[in-house]
Amino acid sequence: MKKLLVYMKTYVLESILGPLFKLLEATFELFVPLVMAAIIDTGIANGDRGYILRMCGVLVLLAVVGLVCSITAQYFAAKASVGFACKVRSVLFAHIQRLSFTQQDQQGTGTLITRMTSDINQVQSGVNLALRLLLRSPFVVFGAMVMAFTIDWQAAMVFVVTIPLLSIVVFGIMLWSIPMYKKVQQKLDKVLSATRENLTGVRVLRAFCKEEEEERAFNEKNDDLTALQKLVGKVSGLMNPLTYVLINLGIVALIYVGALRVDAGILTQGQVVALYNYMSQILVELVKMASLIISITKAVACAGRVSAVLDIAPDMRGASCAPKTPQPGGAVRFADVALTYAKAGAPSLAGVDFTVAPGQTVGVIGGTGAGKTSLVNLIPRFYDATQGRVLVDGADVRDYPLEALRQKVGVVPQKAVLFQGTIRENLRWGAPEATDEELYAALDAAQAREIVAGKPEGLDFPVAQGGRNLSGGQRQRLTIARALVKRPEILILDDSASALDYATDLALRQALRRLPDKPTVFIVSQRTSSIRHADKIVVLDEGRVAGIGTHEELLKACPVYQEIYYSQYEKEAK
Repeated sequence: MKKLLVYMKTYVLESILGPLFKLLEATFELFVPLVMAAIIDTGIANGDRGYILRMCGVLVLLAVVGLVCSITAQYFAAKASVGFACKVRSVLFAHIQRLSFTQQDQQGTGTLITRMTSDINQVQSGVNLALRLLLRSPFVVFGAMVMAFTIDWQAAMVFVVTIPLLSIVVFGIMLWSIPMYKKVQQKLDKVLSATRENLTGVRVLRAFCKEEEEERAFNEKNDDLTALQKLVGKVSGLMNPLTYVLINLGIVALIYVGALRVDAGILTQGQVVALYNYMSQILVELVKMASLIISITKAVACAGRVSAVLDIAPDMRGASCAPKTPQPGGAVRFADVALTYAKAGAPSLAGVDFTVAPGQTVGVIGGTGAGKTSLVNLIPRFYDATQGRVLVDGADVRDYPLEALRQKVGVVPQKAVLFQGTIRENLRWGAPEATDEELYAALDAAQAREIVAGKPEGLDFPVAQGGRNLSGGQRQRLTIARALVKRPEILILDDSASALDYATDLALRQALRRLPDKPTVFIVSQRTSSIRHADKIVVLDEGRVAGIGTHEELLKACPVYQEIYYSQYEKEAK
């Protein structure tokens, strides 16, 4: 929590004024029993209605002033806590963006989303409560006891006995329940992860008729969470009956002692009522304090989990300035490259060594899990090679600033991802200042103009989150167009034409060859037809290069390529 409090610096004034106004409200509240005592002892005892009305006016004034102080305190506490949470959320989001793919894989998407949402919300709630009540409750308990001693120290000795007993019950239950609340949060994480996983993969679940099985698994996690929450509720539920038993016993003792002292003429009836009110105030504040400490404990636990993410130092940093590149734009070299993912038992790539000249089209093919995507992910440095070097334009990718390197590369990933907004906004991701003519040129090359032409809004057609209102082929073509708008020196198409028919795929490849900028193109595909006419084809088999050459060369000399090709063209094989 200490690491996060640095983000409260902007709200120092609000963090002071919030508790200050809350203490003012508590101060006015402590005067209420004294006013009530005066009404009873002076107004009612003497039948002085004017005095009673004046004192009632004082009570109303105290209530109004207390209400104003309370609202003001709430305003400053809310402003500070919401602003603090906003700042932490922004910092955490920016930090996650700087983490490498490896670190994000290790943390897990569900975990990071939970940290960004429910954990920070819990921290915000804890800060709000702390600003309003952390000083107020002890102040009222201490102030009520002091006020009781100013009325009559012997009667106030009842407070000295009752308050420690109340504290034992309240804080004992609190210490018992705090570890349970931590377990509740952990089980809640599991429920949230299961929910996210099921909602994300709902189509797969239904395709395999796994709804009932997943419902049972979810219900088990949910039932575990519910059972623990019920147990915590039962433990916490002991607080009210036990405290009320103790407070009522204290009140009985207070009234008994007070009656004896009233009968002896030492105390007045109004003073006994005031002592009773102070006892009630102490009870309320102790219960509040226990709930507050539980909330703060949960907030501190959540803050610790947020801090744990912020403590992860990004393991991928770019150079401060771009290197001098001895080769023209678009040259790529893999020099004895190997890649082993974190906590993987075996390397995904090993011994990869080949060179690509600027403007060449390179096909990458291989069986499932052969390392095709891993290979092209090394070029924009989504992952770092664990052995060897990847060079772009003659310079190691590690010597580039990350932004400068990725400005050179246009990537169309396997999963076509579009973002909520318009088609125009999605296409301009790589070139914010691109004109409509440039957008349409990219759409033509990506065989996607018909998508825009078929929409009444044209480029302003609203795209739903994830592009759900477009087909798979439309999403793929638009993501290709988005990469082309950027006019990259190196274009990576990672199995990005899998949803396209053969005619559209052919038209796309022909259009790429006619691009005026002549980028170096990497085409990752399972179809030999998609990479057949590439200048160079790299065949991967279990992470190693099984062959490099043209289609004709590989068909003669590479058994792995022959197997892939003839599995797709059996008639020609015969």
